[in-house]
Amino acid sequence: MSEPLHWVEIDHGALAHNVRALRQILGGAELWAVIKAQAYGHGPVETARTVLNAGASGLIVAVVDEAVELRAAGVDAPILVLTPPLPDQLDAYAVHDLIAAVADDATARALAAAGARRGRPIPVHLKVDTGMGRLGVLPEQAVALVEAWHDLEGLQLAGIFTHMAAADEEDLTSAREQLARFGAVLSALDRRGLRPPVVHAANSAGAIVLPESRYTMARVGVALYGIAPSPVVAARAAQLGLELRPALAFRARIVATRRLPAGWPISYGSTYVTPTETTVATLPVGYADGLSRSLSHKMYALVRGHKRPIIGRICMNHCMVDVGDLPVRPGDVVTLLGADGGGAITAEDWALALGTIPYEIVCMVGSRNPRRHLLSATTAAS
Repeated sequence: MSEPLHWVEIDHGALAHNVRALRQILGGAELWAVIKAQAYGHGPVETARTVLNAGASGLIVAVVDEAVELRAAGVDAPILVLTPPLPDQLDAYAVHDLIAAVADDATARALAAAGARRGRPIPVHLKVDTGMGRLGVLPEQAVALVEAWHDLEGLQLAGIFTHMAAADEEDLTSAREQLARFGAVLSALDRRGLRPPVVHAANSAGAIVLPESRYTMARVGVALYGIAPSPVVAARAAQLGLELRPALAFRARIVATRRLPAGWPISYGSTYVTPTETTVATLPVGYADGLSRSLSHKMYALVRGHKRPIIGRICMNHCMVDVGDLPVRPGDVVTLLGADGGGAITAEDWALALGTIPYEIVCMVGSRNPRRHLLSATTAAS
């Protein structure tokens, strides 16, 4: 079989390093790895094995189908599903030994019935909405629900959690207000002797900048993949000596090179014209592969370690790079995202050019291209 024309590389050594580095700052809190959305484009099964081997205590996914995929691949670690189940999904939690996030009484009782049918209680974590406004019970409702579920046959109230909306911002006032609301719920449960054993609030940002949010575990997502959630968090990570290593690179092979004269138009709309005679390399990647058309005239590629501009409009399946006088030929590998020869183009660079966040960049690139998993004896799980 021929080599692919474009692919993403996943450096599992970087993933393992990030797990170990993050665990160092968590103190006694466990690290649970968020591998939803195809592990942010990095590949869920392979990522799960590496992060568990590196010391993650459990896994977190968005929807139940993601958890079932992991179980089918033989992953037997604890898995928390963040989206509350619908009625037709209840039995999957018992069959596949999953942890459900619950945000209402009816769902909890339906899960309890499913657990009773299977003869094994289904563990659940109660989601408390302290200011995210997406899912969860209001703080004033939480204690009554815990009391109602305490002795419910078929249900094990194993945890309670909330999610912070702005832990990655300069002003942490709202994040601390959310933690105060959550803390009041925990105190009320403590007074009644009903506090569940697992308590969590920290996402990647909270784990790094708000030690008080770590509780018994942290849900680490984007930082796991070597990306700081924001410049503010990146600065705090640097203060802590926390080095995050990006794990994903996006590469392609040149399919054509041509020496073009000055004044030659490039791509649709002729929006770019060569100012001088130059060599133009054509890459077999475009917006169908996650190289957004909105990056036209805004982004670079690394060619033999040199940063060279992508010129003209990015097409569905192709883009053009002005390589100047560099000696290139078809088959040479060019880096669109990642490090090469001392240079680097980061997900943050793409995000800045697109007016979005790096989370979106790795998801859209990693989920659209073949993956090459770079494993070693120290990163591959047994």
